[in-house]
Amino acid sequence: MKKTNNDREYPGHYTDLEGWTPGDLEYFTIPQDWENYTDEEHKLWAHLFDRQEEILKGRAITQFMDSLSTLGITRDRIPKLEEVNEILMKKTGWEVVGVPGVIPVYPFTELLANRKFPAGTFLRKPKHMDYIEEPDIFHDLFGHVPLLADPVFADYIQLFGQGSIKARGMNADKFLGRLYWYTVEFGLIEEKDGLKIYGAGIMSSPTEAVFALENPSPHRIRFDKERMMRTQVKIDDFQAQYFVIDSFDQLFKETAEPDFTPIYEELKQQPMIKEGETVPEDVFINKGTREYEKIANEKRAAKKKNKS
Repeated sequence: MKKTNNDREYPGHYTDLEGWTPGDLEYFTIPQDWENYTDEEHKLWAHLFDRQEEILKGRAITQFMDSLSTLGITRDRIPKLEEVNEILMKKTGWEVVGVPGVIPVYPFTELLANRKFPAGTFLRKPKHMDYIEEPDIFHDLFGHVPLLADPVFADYIQLFGQGSIKARGMNADKFLGRLYWYTVEFGLIEEKDGLKIYGAGIMSSPTEAVFALENPSPHRIRFDKERMMRTQVKIDDFQAQYFVIDSFDQLFKETAEPDFTPIYEELKQQPMIKEGETVPEDVFINKGTREYEKIANEKRAAKKKNKS
């Protein structure tokens, strides 16, 4: 049965593929129903926008803020997808489609391969102001969509989707998932005046936007796609390491190989790298102290002990 978004509180994670068939680009998409947003939700959007805009000054990649205004993503109200799409389609041929929440990886990547970016249509509640596990419309529209106006980055996202389709049946989803995580969600880029953010997971987080660039704890390592594809991810806390590209051109060229099969087979024979661990091949911009990671692990251990 096709999913609908009747509950803006917390739509839920959809992990089943029941009823979906490859090539069906509309099965998980839903209308935005913009008229159903409340005044309180528009005010919450404005608050999230103002806070993040201030934090990202001097921290976000140069073209990010320019693209926000170009696409009509402003503080005034939750944007209408059709209005954003009218501009975005002309710039790079992409469009944003509404989805009820997290959708399975196969339909997700098929949408990307067809230059359609799935965005959750719900907005977090005030109690989730600082962190929400499931990406909402603020994370997707504010964090992801502006850089789809960059032609090279837009091509990279489509390339990722196409590569994911080719990888089906190779037991390689986890490798590509890590590459997406450490680039699209939590990537850094080196510009003339220093490191900047381009990953949407950082872009939409008021605390990680500062942590990723300024805290001495995490490693900041030069881009290495095989290393990234071997590195486990942290989904419930700040990252223990961030990977840094020189440019979107580098990102595209490094991942434009027509066939990743030899890489997948090689990765399957190698041990995974835990969060925060280093390997001899790492080229560091900053080697982290891992102090935050140690404190966070101690807190988790204490919490677990108290529950037992």
